[in-house]
Amino acid sequence: MDSSDSKHYRWILVLFAIIVMMTISIYQYSWSLIAYAIRNELKWDLATIGLTFTVYAYCATFIQPFSGIIADTYGPKKVAFTAAILIGLGFILSSYINSPIQLYILYGLGSIGVGILYGISTAMAVKWFPDKRGLATGLVVFGFGSGTAIFNWIIQGILANGSFRNVFLYMGLLMLALLTPASLLYKYPPPEYTVKRKINSKNIESQVNYKPTEMLKTYQWYLIYFSFTFTVSIVLMFGAQMKMLAKEFNIPKEYFNMVLILFPLGNGLSRIVSGTVSDAIGRAKTMVIFYLLLGISILSLVNFGQNPLSFTAIVFMASLLGGSPFALYPATIGDYYGSKYATTNYGITYTAKAWAGLISGWLSGYLVMQYGTYRIPLMIVAICSIIAAIISNPKILKKPENKQ
Repeated sequence: MDSSDSKHYRWILVLFAIIVMMTISIYQYSWSLIAYAIRNELKWDLATIGLTFTVYAYCATFIQPFSGIIADTYGPKKVAFTAAILIGLGFILSSYINSPIQLYILYGLGSIGVGILYGISTAMAVKWFPDKRGLATGLVVFGFGSGTAIFNWIIQGILANGSFRNVFLYMGLLMLALLTPASLLYKYPPPEYTVKRKINSKNIESQVNYKPTEMLKTYQWYLIYFSFTFTVSIVLMFGAQMKMLAKEFNIPKEYFNMVLILFPLGNGLSRIVSGTVSDAIGRAKTMVIFYLLLGISILSLVNFGQNPLSFTAIVFMASLLGGSPFALYPATIGDYYGSKYATTNYGITYTAKAWAGLISGWLSGYLVMQYGTYRIPLMIVAICSIIAAIISNPKILKKPENKQ
């Protein structure tokens, strides 16, 4: 494949990666609909059902460093295909569950596949697009943020006429049909692959490739990890607790239905916009702007969310800002630490999402039990988002000096 063919092929890969990400997003962003149906049918308590989302977050997150090593070493195709099978089977087999432990095991099995495909799809954008890394990663993760704007309507239709078991079965079959052929197209560029770069000088990739152990010796990575943890916890809190948040703020059904559409759309668009902006002005500057506005928007929700129109508008604004870390950090890891170990390095960085899941899930629930309101956890993550903006200042979060 010559250079010209490669440049066309990489856009085909982006298209299929978007489809893949839209499909696997069902595990995360459609879970609240499935969980509600399980509670109604099986009468399990909220804590028992809620633990499934925790299992998902940890399985999908902590698998990525390991799958990243395999993909970086042997290529992504076989790993991606195996992940596609796990994802489909996880849903199909979950249609037969009769106990919580069965659900945890089977949903967790599929979640492992989700984490693998997410990591590889993102890494492809990093490796194939050194010239448009922010845009490419933004497009790919746009799929994960926006996919359920389509699939949630399908799932609601299935639930209106049947059981949650039908959702697991039909959507699992759909996943297999979409993911397995798409995964067979996955590949990383050859070592000799190059492309002319017309990008912001602050985004130019490091001239050396940092191994994971070398990356972990740089202070910049720890700033990234902290900021990643708390900024994505906002999006996860909306994804996992939206129905309860709407209940606390007394949001009417028609406004809540609007939020179900606007939130995933904003979440997806955020990744494209932030990635594109970061290509133009630099990753760190983009983080400062987006995280500061994100923190302010959440503080606004705490104070003005009781008005249905304000609630809808602020949640949409927060989603337009809150999806940005998923585009900015894979690009930043590639810029700062090189492409060679990008899948593994970002896989390690992505474990921040597990702690974000703990904050948005268990910790938020605990604080609500203690204080009777979601305003306390919302204020905590808002303040932490503002702190993330401060420490993302380009004078602080600057590219590591080349290792000796």
